Amino acid sequence: MPNFAKKDPEYHAVADTAARPRTDEQQVREVKEVREIKEAGEANGRRKYPGVKVGRHYTKAGTHPYDEIEWETRDAIIVGKDGTPVFEQRGVEFPKSWTETASNIVASKYFYGKLGQKNREWSLKQIVDRVADTITKRGVATEFFADKNSAEIFNHELKSDLVNQRVSFNSPVWFNIGVPDISQQASACFILHVDDTMESILNWFVEEGTIFKRGSGAGINLSTLRSSREKLRGGGVSSGPVSFMRGADSVAGSIKSGGTTRRAAKMVILNVDHPDVEEFIATKLRANEMAWELAKNGHNMWDLEDWTYDHIQFQNANNSVRVTDEFMKAVEEDRDWELKMVTTGEVAKTVKARELWDQIVHAAWHSADPGLQFDTIINKWHTTPVSGRINGSNPCSEYMHVDNSACNLASMNLMKFAKDNRGFDVPGYRHVSMITAMAQELLVGYADYPTEKIGVNARAMRQLGQGYCNLGSLLMYHGYAYDSDAGRDYAAALTAIMTGEVYRTSAEVSRDATGPYEAYEVNKSGHNKVMKMHRDAAYRIDTSNIPEELADGARAVWDEVVDLGVKRGAGFRNAQATVLAPTGTIGFMMDADTTGVEPDFALVRFKKMVGGGFFTLVNGMVPSALKNLGYSEEDITEMVTYLQENGNLETHPKLKEDHKSVFDCAIKLKGAFYLGSD
Repeated sequence: MPNFAKKDPEYHAVADTAARPRTDEQQVREVKEVREIKEAGEANGRRKYPGVKVGRHYTKAGTHPYDEIEWETRDAIIVGKDGTPVFEQRGVEFPKSWTETASNIVASKYFYGKLGQKNREWSLKQIVDRVADTITKRGVATEFFADKNSAEIFNHELKSDLVNQRVSFNSPVWFNIGVPDISQQASACFILHVDDTMESILNWFVEEGTIFKRGSGAGINLSTLRSSREKLRGGGVSSGPVSFMRGADSVAGSIKSGGTTRRAAKMVILNVDHPDVEEFIATKLRANEMAWELAKNGHNMWDLEDWTYDHIQFQNANNSVRVTDEFMKAVEEDRDWELKMVTTGEVAKTVKARELWDQIVHAAWHSADPGLQFDTIINKWHTTPVSGRINGSNPCSEYMHVDNSACNLASMNLMKFAKDNRGFDVPGYRHVSMITAMAQELLVGYADYPTEKIGVNARAMRQLGQGYCNLGSLLMYHGYAYDSDAGRDYAAALTAIMTGEVYRTSAEVSRDATGPYEAYEVNKSGHNKVMKMHRDAAYRIDTSNIPEELADGARAVWDEVVDLGVKRGAGFRNAQATVLAPTGTIGFMMDADTTGVEPDFALVRFKKMVGGGFFTLVNGMVPSALKNLGYSEEDITEMVTYLQENGNLETHPKLKEDHKSVFDCAIKLKGAFYLGSD
């Protein structure tokens, strides 16, 4: 069994060519970076920083975390629509507590090597070792840890968290980190930039394709492109951003993320004052109307792999309109709104703000796009305003920062910290958040990036994207309605604690291991202001309907952040700390019944896997929620059976009226109640 403690503690991350061959360029860059870090600390014969000390929480000295859980060998099989396997790997090793769904996801998506080959991974231990050991070696090479013991504890705590499903990294980490002969891209989220030139537009296509190929997604704001109302320098009229969206959409449709693992993820944004915003709003609406007409004429529009669906445009991107407070006030007051030329700033067209708003609302109701991004409030909470404003986001809108930047994600499983009587394990939650934040920080410096500009910004600002999943299940388990003030207060406290712990860890790392991020000094005033805003917001959480330990935890951690990072001058190692990502595939890896911050979609649902196969998923939190609400074992058995047979729980005669809202879901299915229903 791998044991980091038995390996050379002076191990250089760049030297492990047997485990992780690198190109000459990558090795030169990494050797240079590690050498600079070491030389900075060797002046006067001592380290510049003492290094981070790490303590144990879930592990025991002298016992490997793998030895504390029960393992079993099982077969990973995913069956297609016709009943035949679309994936099959026999004899895989997983913890006995993991469901077949989780092990099937990991074996089919994340095991390295071709099926049947000697180098094919077959155990969860192998991929966790591959990732956790690579990260730990990076920490040792850069003198991140205070001593050998701290390095070993970090390694064991991280492995314990991963195999016990307390947390998971985003998919690119599992795809790439520690895998031989491929880019060590660790980030799932990228924000690109395009200039108003044909060369830049074509380069945008290349950059997106490269990102998709490596298992990640990208977003971009196209408001820099002149509209279809504006002249070109050489004569004629511009095609406008929507025209170029068609080309980018086709590129995305041809590239599956990570090679064969999932579809490309992309976001396209347009500002609400761009002259082509009305055409942009209507793109998905018109495409979906065409799809409905084709469906009426017998074409199969329900299968993402079908030829017909593949030829409906604008299906590979999420679209969002970026609105300002000024626009929203114009909507409220029923005022005119000016659409302005990109090249000259002149008014291209004047519209009624409410009419434009109605177009957005109607299109979103009909086709789920466009979404909205609130530019004013986003930039109010921006930590690095001197380095550039926030114009865009990643595909799912959770990561927002400067153009040409990257963010590696990780999500914690909230149900792993649930306690009886609506309680929550705050110390355990903070410890996992700390270990994860350190791992993500080490990945920033270790990882490869798809473009030089992104690499420069990533290392200058070191953005992290820690988040959580299973909020919907946690609230249901505790008997909170998702759509309730108490539920929102509980979620606010959880989010405040997580975000505060990552920034507290960032300040500790800055003080003890690295110094602040490169762009911190010029953004110090803005960054510190946002930290104080977070602290003040934590004190505004209504604590009347949530456990005292959560309220106290939210306030305490933000007091620590401001004290260490701001008042005592430690600064911060990371410009960005947390996001609330959808956690699709990794949510299933952690056996989460609900993804990200979302409510349950439906108590019974189906998941179609790219490449074939379906999963039928019943929310496993329902029996526990019913028990916590006081129902008998006999009633619970009867009600769960009813759920499986009927697809809903709310119509069961024994479910009390005031408990129905606890089981509200995002959609109405077979008579079930849903969020927003009466």
